[in-house]
Amino acid sequence: MIKAVLFDLDGTLLDRDASLLAFIDRQYDRLEEWVGHVPKERFVSRFIELDNRGYVWKDKVYEQLIAEYEIQGISQEALLQDYITEFKNHCMPFPSLLAMLKRLKERSIPMAIISNGKGQFQLDNIKALKIESYFDAILISEWENMKKPDVRLFHRALDRLQVAPSESVFIGDHPENDVAAARNTGMKALWKKDPLWSEPDSDGVIDDLMEVVEWLETIQGSSSLKVLDEKSC
Repeated sequence: MIKAVLFDLDGTLLDRDASLLAFIDRQYDRLEEWVGHVPKERFVSRFIELDNRGYVWKDKVYEQLIAEYEIQGISQEALLQDYITEFKNHCMPFPSLLAMLKRLKERSIPMAIISNGKGQFQLDNIKALKIESYFDAILISEWENMKKPDVRLFHRALDRLQVAPSESVFIGDHPENDVAAARNTGMKALWKKDPLWSEPDSDGVIDDLMEVVEWLETIQGSSSLKVLDEKSC
């Protein structure tokens, strides 16, 4: 029986691609005084390319942009600080995020987030999505001094939820950092579809987040979930 549900953040709950595009589009407008000599479309596309879907921290991205486009009058540090300050204002959830979390919360299912990244930055994004209160544990790699796919990070999250690996499921978009790592921990793992990756071995594939609830109902029977619904009334 599944007693806990754990999630990745970027690419699973947070639509990072859409959020990043919205951010960099507005950053260009805010800082046009210094970057306006670069065509907006070129600046935006190059930023996204250098970002490499979040696997390159933005200090390196801005350093490269300054060098390539001979940006003057504003420092790499100022551009990075603008990113840190403003990105959270552009966070976009995937469809059905709140509806899915409410359904699981109604069933008193413990939930956690395990995310790689900078601690306060990722927490600010979680708060921007207005989902912090749904989770019983939030583990971010910088603060935990380890990152996915290290199975110790998954075990730490499970210890905080007080559940066994076999009693839990992890949902994430990255084949290695999320799906394979969770399964190596002894958890079930659902893959959140991402066209960048080939489909990994998993215990299920979802596209819309409400499919998490459907998967739980299937694997442990809708009757058991209905009992939890009645208790929560």
